[in-house]
Amino acid sequence: MRRQFQATITLLRQAYPTPKTALIHRNSFELLVATILSAQCTDVLVNKVTPILFSRYQTIDAFANAPIDELTEALRRVTFFRNKAKNIQASARMILERFGGNVPSTMQELITLKGVARKTANVVLHDAFGISEGIVVDTHVVRLSQRLGFTKHQDPVRIEQDLMKTFDKSLWGWLAHALIWHGRRVCKARKPLCQSCTLQHICPTGRTILRSA
Repeated sequence: MRRQFQATITLLRQAYPTPKTALIHRNSFELLVATILSAQCTDVLVNKVTPILFSRYQTIDAFANAPIDELTEALRRVTFFRNKAKNIQASARMILERFGGNVPSTMQELITLKGVARKTANVVLHDAFGISEGIVVDTHVVRLSQRLGFTKHQDPVRIEQDLMKTFDKSLWGWLAHALIWHGRRVCKARKPLCQSCTLQHICPTGRTILRSA
């Protein structure tokens, strides 16, 4: 099994040598905002909203002091926009009041911010600060981890624990992004493109699908 996982990593490395978050951002706070907005919402839609949002509110202070009705209206296109507007403004104020105007760079501090749980914190830590304290587990990572045999669990927390035990820490940030990109392009939820998948011969699910085709 370990050899199969190593082969999977090798093939993913070839396909996605330097994958990054698809969320448009220029700094750590913009990444934080975009990641909060991406919860139960596609990156494509978030990327349509944030360029206008970030041109209107260009600093943490601007988000902290914006009229909440105005900020809420700016986020209307995303899911749960009212709660996200409140969380983003509360987080901006907390960053100013508790962290000297700097987005914190530890898991313990990040998850104290409103609207920020482990997944969001992991994105910010890896993509903004180059720090790996955990592994981002979104719907794509859940699906691919199960299909590839990395885990038998459904719960994202248990899946993250399995991945962290299985793979070296130096791979954590890259692995999440590679699985996300592969999930979007090839290993899709309803109709995985197993015939064209580079992992088809070592993926337990892929082999089963191809045999039954």
